[in-house]
Amino acid sequence: MAIAVNLDVVMAKKKMSASELASKVHITPANLSILKNNKAKAIRFSTLEAICKALDCQPGDLLEYVADD
Repeated sequence: MAIAVNLDVVMAKKKMSASELASKVHITPANLSILKNNKAKAIRFSTLEAICKALDCQPGDLLEYVADD
């Protein structure tokens, strides 16, 4: 996968649980888990914005380009 999601790292730094973030962002815990585990094929900008607001971070803190070998 060329784009890695570092959501778990940012959540740990901010000391926020998955259930708390899911509640703040208004998404299901299952959908949050898909994002956290790099299983998502896409993310809506509105969801990304809500996550950044809840975690007080930038999109670049959550998403990282990883070159394929």
